Amino acid sequence: MNVMGDKATLLETGRFAQPADREEPGAAAEEERHRPAAESGDVEAMSVLGAMLLRRGDLDGAEPQLRAATAAGDRAAANNLGVLLHQRGYADEAAGWWRIAAVAGSAAAAHALGRHHRERGDEPAAEYWLRQSAEQGHALGAYALADLLEHRGDAGAERWMRAAAEHGHREAAYRLARTLDRRAAQQRPEGALRAETGASGDPTATGTRRKLPPAAEAEQWYRQAAARGHRRAALHLGAILERRGELKEAGRWYLNSAKDGEARAACALAFLLRDAGDEESAAVWWLRAAQDGDGNAANALGALHAQRGETQTAERWYRAAMDAGDINGAYNLGLLCAEQGRTAQADQWYRRAAYAGHREAANALAVLLLQGRDAAGAEPWFSKAAEAGSVDAAFNLGILHASRGDQGAALQWYERAAAGGHTEAALQAGIARLRDGDEQAAERHLRCAAGGGSAEGAYRLATVLDARQPPPGPPALGECVSERAECEEWYERAAEQGHRRAQVRVGMLAAARGDVVSAARWYREAAEAGSRNGAFNLGLLLAREGSEPEAALWWTRAADAGHGRAALRLALLCARRGDLVEGQRWAHRAVELGPPEVAERAGRLRDALRSELSA
Repeated sequence: MNVMGDKATLLETGRFAQPADREEPGAAAEEERHRPAAESGDVEAMSVLGAMLLRRGDLDGAEPQLRAATAAGDRAAANNLGVLLHQRGYADEAAGWWRIAAVAGSAAAAHALGRHHRERGDEPAAEYWLRQSAEQGHALGAYALADLLEHRGDAGAERWMRAAAEHGHREAAYRLARTLDRRAAQQRPEGALRAETGASGDPTATGTRRKLPPAAEAEQWYRQAAARGHRRAALHLGAILERRGELKEAGRWYLNSAKDGEARAACALAFLLRDAGDEESAAVWWLRAAQDGDGNAANALGALHAQRGETQTAERWYRAAMDAGDINGAYNLGLLCAEQGRTAQADQWYRRAAYAGHREAANALAVLLLQGRDAAGAEPWFSKAAEAGSVDAAFNLGILHASRGDQGAALQWYERAAAGGHTEAALQAGIARLRDGDEQAAERHLRCAAGGGSAEGAYRLATVLDARQPPPGPPALGECVSERAECEEWYERAAEQGHRRAQVRVGMLAAARGDVVSAARWYREAAEAGSRNGAFNLGLLLAREGSEPEAALWWTRAADAGHGRAALRLALLCARRGDLVEGQRWAHRAVELGPPEVAERAGRLRDALRSELSA
């Protein structure tokens, strides 16, 4: 048989001819150019003309040309005749011609024959012919073979998937990237190999180089598939770039993917736009994604409308999210109902989400039950949420056990929540450890709480560090003033967050340094926030500076708030001024307020004033 080359193979890009409305410009003229040669018996012209007619859907015109060329031994014609017969529904006859072409060396026909056998369930025959096609460098054959081997769990699948990807098969590039991505997720970061690529960074580039680590190679295959229009590859590439902080490029790939109809990319693009401050554009893409069935986008739309006070629209989108299979929709519906005081409905939606494994819904349900004084019903849901990893639930379990007096169990849950980054839990764990006398563990927890923004945590950490400070001695002549201790920095951090006791302490430290202005500022802030110690100390500072009338105002505020020393100061001030009745009243108040040493001194002053008044 005189076998010619595959000059007009349709199977290079698929097994079906293109519709006539996609005919390339000039195709008709090309057909007319080949027709005279075909009519004169030129085998190559008949094969090419038949392929062209098949490509534009003219099966009746293509068949005689292909049969004639096939009879003359043209393997490309035999392959394309198989395509034509397959389109007419004669699969077995098509397979016969594909076999002839494949035996003659047509990689495309071997691929088609392999696909035929796989569709019939004959995997051994399918593997044989697909391997014949793949080994000849046919991209579709390599991909189909990889797919077959992967389905069987054969380790050789990756080799052929890589071969197909290297020959430009975009789905193969995407699936290879997914495989590498999963492998990278399973590996420890320290086990990754250092990448060494050429200037192009192309994983198919030739030359001596080390193997890329899976994550880096996956990214490059995603990039190749995305560049060829693979929308899911563009989505994954965008996600990688977003995690790396390359938001502009990530947005471009998300946009490409979203325009091709990938709802998840539209949703991700919307979040990028929202974070950039463009809420209106974000809403447009969320809407598009939600209408395509993306539950995450529907949830985002629900949250957006809820934020605007459009609760009915928000509820509609939360329900749409739930209908799309996103259980967050039920949880968000529960939150919405709880905010509106619809407790029964909130309970219903929380339960639905919690039974589906939503840990925060389980925690919210437990809180709802606890608010209804059903502690016994709340505890199992708190436990379920905590075991699933909810740090809020672990903290709430700590509170629940503490309320029962079980401090040991409470501490265990506090420390578990603190290990998950819960600031308030770290504070409570630190306080509990201080109560138990474990100062080292307490300091560790308090540092976590303070670092997480807890003013109380910063204050308590400062007190622990402050207690370790040696008592200050008088500075030697010419000695430099020492730098501020760490405890003072934590006191200041707490004070700047409005912690009143910290403000008083910072004021005291400033006063000890002779910084009267700073001391007065911190005392005043504390006093105006309601601190009686701040008011008392501010009065002392003002009195030393000669502003006794203003000092009396702050002492009065402190005494009215229950500060015994402030009441005693007022009693002494009134006595010096000769206002014995008022002095006696404040002295009596100081006796009531204490502490004992103040009460004793105030009692003597009160008795002396009483004697003076009765003399």
